[in-house]
Amino acid sequence: MKTTIFRSFLSAAILFGFSLPATAQSVAVTSWNIEWLSSNPSPSVTESQRGEEDFKQLANHFRQFTPGILAFQEVNDYGAINRVVGDDYQLVMSDRSESGNGRFQFSDINQYTGFAIKRGIPFTNVKDVRLDKGQSSKLRFATYVILYPDSNRPVHALSVHLKAGCSGAYQNERECRILNSQAKALNTWILDRTRTGQPYLIMGDFNHNLAYQGDWFWSTLVKGLDDEPTLTTRYTKAECKVRSNKDPKRTHQFRSLIDHIIASPDFDAGPAKQNTFSSEDVLKFKLSDHCPVSTQLKW
Repeated sequence: MKTTIFRSFLSAAILFGFSLPATAQSVAVTSWNIEWLSSNPSPSVTESQRGEEDFKQLANHFRQFTPGILAFQEVNDYGAINRVVGDDYQLVMSDRSESGNGRFQFSDINQYTGFAIKRGIPFTNVKDVRLDKGQSSKLRFATYVILYPDSNRPVHALSVHLKAGCSGAYQNERECRILNSQAKALNTWILDRTRTGQPYLIMGDFNHNLAYQGDWFWSTLVKGLDDEPTLTTRYTKAECKVRSNKDPKRTHQFRSLIDHIIASPDFDAGPAKQNTFSSEDVLKFKLSDHCPVSTQLKW
C-alpha cells in the first residue's frame, strides 16, 4: 500500500462542508473518458491535438457538475487533467504511468485511468488492480483508491477502462474473450470486498452496455454475490452527442451507454445522468467522444 494518505479532516469539513461518514455521508461521483487528453499531443493522434480554447471549454463543462470524486480515463499526464479540473482536486494516476513501469507505456502518448478527488475528501492511493494479469496487455490497469480510509466505512473505488470491440452479445472472438477475463477479474475483486464488508465503487469506460436484459458481462461480474450491486446507469438515457467520424461538420448520437458507475448495496445510489455537450460546442471545440456520467451516493 502506498503511504500517501490525505487526512485534514476538521479543516476540510469546515472549508468544504464534508462530514466524515460516521453516520451518514453523501457525495457526487462522475466517470469521464476524456479521449486522448494530453499536454503533449501526438502528431499521429488527431484527437489529442487540442488548443487552449478546447481545454478551456472542457474545464467549463466540468464546472457544470464538479463532483466530489471524478474517475477519469484516457488521460496522458497530470498537467492535462489539472487544466480540466483545476487546483481544487487531488490527482491520482494509474501505477502504469510511473517511471518504473516503462515496459507498460507507449513512447509517444498514453491513456491512463485515474481519479480527481475534491480537496478535503481523505483517501489512500493503493496498488492498481491488473485486469489482464498474465497477459501481454499494457493497458488494463484499474486505478484503486480507498476513500475515507480512517472512517468506520471506508469506500474502495476503481477507475477502469476495459477492452473495446465487444459491446453487445458475446461472440467467441478475441475481444470478447479478453473482456470476459476482465469481468472475471472484477468479480474476484468484488467478492474480496464483500467478504470483509467493504463498500465499493467501480466507475469507468466498460466499452460494453451492461444494461441489456440478461447481459453476459453483468452476469459474470455479479457471479456468486448474495446481493448484487446497483448499476446506476441501467436506465440512463443515451443522450450524448459527439462529432461524427464520417462528417466532422455533423454530430453523432450514441444509442446506448458504455460508461458506467457501479455501487455496492451499501449505497443509496441515485440513477446516473449524462452531462451532455451542446451541439454547438461539439462542432466548435475538440471535446471528447464520451460524455461524463454522474450520480449522487448516500451511505
